[in-house]
Amino acid sequence: MARCLHLLGEWDAALAVLKPDADPELRAEILVDRWFFQMDRLEEAEEAVAALDRSSPTAQLLAARLAYSRLLFRRDLRADDRAVAEAGYRAAVESGDEKLRGWANFHWGVLLDLIDKDEARALPLYEAALEIAVKTGDGYLESYVIRHLSQHKEPAERIPMLRRSLHLRASFGARPQTLAAQAALAYNLPEDDPERAVLMETFRAGAEELRIGWLLSSE
Repeated sequence: MARCLHLLGEWDAALAVLKPDADPELRAEILVDRWFFQMDRLEEAEEAVAALDRSSPTAQLLAARLAYSRLLFRRDLRADDRAVAEAGYRAAVESGDEKLRGWANFHWGVLLDLIDKDEARALPLYEAALEIAVKTGDGYLESYVIRHLSQHKEPAERIPMLRRSLHLRASFGARPQTLAAQAALAYNLPEDDPERAVLMETFRAGAEELRIGWLLSSE
């Protein structure tokens, strides 16, 4: 139940059905996602991640995601955020869990792409993550990777990738991510395209309901 509510962006409801001592990694993941989308209660997310076994690849990945989000949003920055993010992603990539390696490669690529503006180093990591996603049949991971890869493609290739990302996310019932995919597609379509207007209307309504402020202001 908690996982289903998590996908729907009902973060508080997902936490409410978890017992305080139940699946601490899932609890931390929900709190990290709530912070990322709503930019709310960062301290709770940090405390939940800090309570995990710091040597576990999941804990390292979540700690890295928190550091990255502070860099991205320029909120509560720490001097070592850049180093913590890369170290956590590297540790998760080197873990024996292939699914986790896929996500870590992706997030590491985003760090290099959006924070460092280093396309040359980011693209191989995106490609490695996409290879794992396809190999393991992880359409959810694929939706993330192709969304970011699309920004390095020409429009004729970019638009179909953005549409596939949107459809994949919708098929998993991942509502916040679907709204973000609608926004990404909308902003890449011509301003006079009727599809753009429909996408703008729908993702804005959803973002208001889920209180995803950065999505409402993003262009």
